[in-house]
Amino acid sequence: MSEQDPGQDNGTQTQHDQHGRWPQAQSVDDFRRNLATVNERIADAARRAGRDPATVRLLPVSKTVEEARIRLAYEAGCRDLGENKLQEVSRKWEAMADLTDLRWSVIGHLQTNKAKLVARYAAEFQALDSLRVAEALDRRLQAEGRQLDVFVQVNTSGEVSKYGLQPDQTAAFLRELPAFSGLRVRGLMTLALFSAEAARVRECFILLRTLRDQLRQDAPAGIGLDELSMGMSGDYEIAIEEGATVVRVGQAIFGARNTPDSYYWPTDNGAQAREPE
Repeated sequence: MSEQDPGQDNGTQTQHDQHGRWPQAQSVDDFRRNLATVNERIADAARRAGRDPATVRLLPVSKTVEEARIRLAYEAGCRDLGENKLQEVSRKWEAMADLTDLRWSVIGHLQTNKAKLVARYAAEFQALDSLRVAEALDRRLQAEGRQLDVFVQVNTSGEVSKYGLQPDQTAAFLRELPAFSGLRVRGLMTLALFSAEAARVRECFILLRTLRDQLRQDAPAGIGLDELSMGMSGDYEIAIEEGATVVRVGQAIFGARNTPDSYYWPTDNGAQAREPE
């Protein structure tokens, strides 16, 4: 992990200026090539930080991607997919139920009335940030006879448009979670500031890693804090340098979306909520 002053950049830049430049993957070979490129960059970033590349998990993000192209990605080797919106992913779950080894991670904000879907279908939920959601999920998981891996979402950028706990609220939140036996807490998740200034982006990742290290000292029994889910197509290499164990990469694998990044990510005035890839 980087030891530099968080106000300085060590040379790794963001790729937030790449919108529209990632070509659409339209064949199995396209997906294999894109996955190989991303995995190579993951390995390089890990080595720069003195880490084993095997300690970083790539989570391809398939939001807005149609079923046919997801099936091509599956043929190219994708077995884990991240999705934001429950109304979208529920259709995909049903349409691709024949792919029995495909694991779905829900990485976007969850309303309590959609907890039933997550409890039934998801292998992982990365955006836990309220006790109401924890209670609703746990109740549904008990009914399904399941447990679910979860990450606690922390707002490290300070933007009011972002979901997630404030860093100083996280310890108290974690102390409440052992009451929900259906939830297996694996770590923390964050969305960094969307900025071309790599040093500002890096500060968000440093904050999450530092917070995790502090929380580990007196985390409740059964609460795991080994995982850090942070970094997306434009900044995953910086996230890895700062300790990410999961990176959520969509456009660099599937290709640029039709909508501009500003549709998903807030400006400094907080007008639009950013989604995790």
